[in-house]
Amino acid sequence: MKQTVYFISDAHLGITLTGYDDRQKHLFSFLDSIEGSADALYIVGDLFDFWIEYRHAIRPDYVAMVSRLMALVSSGMEIHYLAGNHDFALGPFLSDMAGLHIHPNGFDTVIQGKKVHLFHGDGIAAKDVGYRVLKRVLRNPFNQRLYKLIHPDIGVPLGSFFSGGSRRMLADWFTEEKLEEYRSRARALLAGHDIVIFGHTHRPELRRYGGKAYVNTGEWIKRFTYAKMESGEIELWERFRDREPRKIG
Repeated sequence: MKQTVYFISDAHLGITLTGYDDRQKHLFSFLDSIEGSADALYIVGDLFDFWIEYRHAIRPDYVAMVSRLMALVSSGMEIHYLAGNHDFALGPFLSDMAGLHIHPNGFDTVIQGKKVHLFHGDGIAAKDVGYRVLKRVLRNPFNQRLYKLIHPDIGVPLGSFFSGGSRRMLADWFTEEKLEEYRSRARALLAGHDIVIFGHTHRPELRRYGGKAYVNTGEWIKRFTYAKMESGEIELWERFRDREPRKIG
């Protein structure tokens, strides 16, 4: 049984955010703090703001993070990586070379005796019809192979431009009405699960419904929020900059 498990999402590494460019440093600090005590880490999407695997090229600014994840796997930590809407083109490198467990979509698992459903959360909002159509186009393996024909020196900046632009437009997109759609979807899923975990909204949230729980992991940009699960109980934490972690929710 996994004794201590962590969940994070939405660091969007690789894009310049004025005032928040130290997020990778603080993420490294967090990973250092859980090494040796965490049995597993679940990355619930959008760790990177734009990820596409070329056969012979990895973005230089991603090398340090990938190397750190590989070191954690070598130390015995189990790492699961769910595709988000910015890092959906996850190829074999992260699984075959880095040793991560890759999940292209949401998936169900059992953690500490609890039935857990995990999904990044993109496309849940009812008005997000256009994105759901675009998602099918972007995640098509043939279309991804075509994109990789573009030289990385062009393809990576181009992808980052569109990825970053869409993320900025979503900054204030999640109104209370849309957040309620996430809670509603979670409540429906809780009929067959004990815990539902989403990311994507950048709004950390923990809601309990009759002994079950919906958790949104929030983001690792401003507040550095994450979920922690021990003995079948899940909690939401905030690690703002170098302050001591505090429980929220």
